[in-house]
Amino acid sequence: MSTTAFAPKTMKLSILTAALQELTPRDKRDADPDLAIEEWLQFARDIGSPNIQLSAALHPTESDVPAEAMLDPVANTLDLRQPFNKQRAARVLASMKENGVGLSDLGYFDNMLVADPAARRKKHDFMLRVFDAAVLLGTDAVCGFVGRNPQLEMDQNLTMFEEVFVPLLKEAKARGLTYRVEQCPMPGWNVLDRWHNNIAYAPGPWIALHRICEQHGVGDQFRIHYDPSHAILMGQDTRSLFQYLKDAGYGFLIGGFHVKGQVVDSRGVSAWGYGGQTMQRGDWIDGKPSPNPADHANAWKKQTVLCEHELPGTARHDPLAYLQNRSVDWLDHQLAARELLSIDPAKTYLVVEHEYPPARIQDKARLAPILKGSLAFVKAIDEAAAAMYSLQHDVLKSQGIPVQGVGREAYRS
Repeated sequence: MSTTAFAPKTMKLSILTAALQELTPRDKRDADPDLAIEEWLQFARDIGSPNIQLSAALHPTESDVPAEAMLDPVANTLDLRQPFNKQRAARVLASMKENGVGLSDLGYFDNMLVADPAARRKKHDFMLRVFDAAVLLGTDAVCGFVGRNPQLEMDQNLTMFEEVFVPLLKEAKARGLTYRVEQCPMPGWNVLDRWHNNIAYAPGPWIALHRICEQHGVGDQFRIHYDPSHAILMGQDTRSLFQYLKDAGYGFLIGGFHVKGQVVDSRGVSAWGYGGQTMQRGDWIDGKPSPNPADHANAWKKQTVLCEHELPGTARHDPLAYLQNRSVDWLDHQLAARELLSIDPAKTYLVVEHEYPPARIQDKARLAPILKGSLAFVKAIDEAAAAMYSLQHDVLKSQGIPVQGVGREAYRS
């Protein structure tokens, strides 16, 4: 009987640069845009992240959403007010080489289906600049949202996706890029009672969107950047979600991971359910949306009243919470990815995304050990999952030795 060698394959660790937005003071990076990237590459090296996901966003002076209205302010570490040309790219690539830090992908998280045509054109033009920067920096993927036009119902948004988003994917294809969609439903993105404000929020919509993409020859450009925190927000668990994709023949759709958790507050669920706070949030005054942009952040009570984001490694987990799909079972998340998805772990990125509110410290000295610890936790969990997978699916299987126990199963109720 032949014996397969023990050969665990770990994933590639990265971190989204929005984790520390003000690493480089605004006055310095506005005057010298690429200084922010250089300093983040140095910071990534110091905290033990071998790669970064480089965050791009419309500059605060250009954004249609005031910073005070955001739950998780975006970061324009990659400043694209001026063209990102070969000279700028050479400077960034030299810093990457000097610090020994690579680039997993670029991230621009905005509403690509926003209702206002002028705002939408501005965002799409910016996304094309992100695409061009990705090419110059040698990465093959951009991560972002699809979004939603809140003035339209869901089926109408599918039509709008075909009309205005598919052309973006054709631009990605022309540049040899993949667009990976994070599935956050963005419930607080507006002060309406809409809860799903990013139509690519779950496997059912992913498949519907991918079929549209296939009809236009851009199926290979549409992939998912899976984030388990959003599955928890919607009462899902990773293993069942991955099993559904495999059963439906779409196990290939997930191409990368955001590593961020969600801890559900059972008191909040008892009060409001998984739809979150539906009234008296403070985002409306006298029967209409508040004129104060800061009040619009209260729209996020649709989410924050029932849960809080987790930076991996910072939360204690009651095993019962795993069974209730109220926190992320990190080890099974990494094991299920290997068992059920069509991925090559050695070519797949795990991108740590820091949105745990009490720890969102804009102080390098204080934040560094927090991020260093979280990255070490993610690395260790993935190494453990890689070891389990190789031992169980390669070594034991090759020798006809059964795996003990049952483990977590999909679709359990």
